[in-house]
Amino acid sequence: MTPAQIIAALNAPRGDILQRRGDHAVDYPGSKSRARAFSEGELIARPAAVLVPLVQRDEGLHVILTRRTDHLSDHAGQISFPGGRQEDHDNTLEETALRETEEEIGLARVHIELVGRLDDYYTVTGYQVTPVVGLITPPFDLAPDAHEVAEVFEVPLEFILEPRNQKLQTVTFEGAKRRYFAIPYREYYIWGATAGMLVNFSEVLKASAER
Repeated sequence: MTPAQIIAALNAPRGDILQRRGDHAVDYPGSKSRARAFSEGELIARPAAVLVPLVQRDEGLHVILTRRTDHLSDHAGQISFPGGRQEDHDNTLEETALRETEEEIGLARVHIELVGRLDDYYTVTGYQVTPVVGLITPPFDLAPDAHEVAEVFEVPLEFILEPRNQKLQTVTFEGAKRRYFAIPYREYYIWGATAGMLVNFSEVLKASAER
């Protein structure tokens, strides 16, 4: 997969992929999850954005991810993209993704070329997350925020796109069974919204390749 192919895929029509993404998308039929209520407009979701950073290495494109620190009140220890909620001074969601990336991992905007969006992703925590894809130009230096970020690491995009590595798991939450995507990689357990957005990325690229 090349940067040119990714740019073409992000700018191609999505068809029935659009609007299907969220924590509710893989739930059992009839499930009344909060994510479904947000996606259907029954509840008002708060806007947020993440950066999906892609960096070219000798062996191919890699995705940059973070592991959150264990003491945080929200999503402690989980794997995530750099990102967060949209602030009043953010003119666009792209601005949100760039600002949060610089704050969280110290990646300067000069190294980031924004090339498109994935589909919005609704979370059970009440956010409508817009994933913004960016090509990262090396060399670059990172300065992770020690309060929020325990580690920054990379995963080969080829590994993420392999369907066998995309697992559909089940958990009991608040007395009900829920399903979610997971992409285990080495010692890292990528799951929930982050894995769901990566699966959506895989769908978008696959749909473009099949045209």
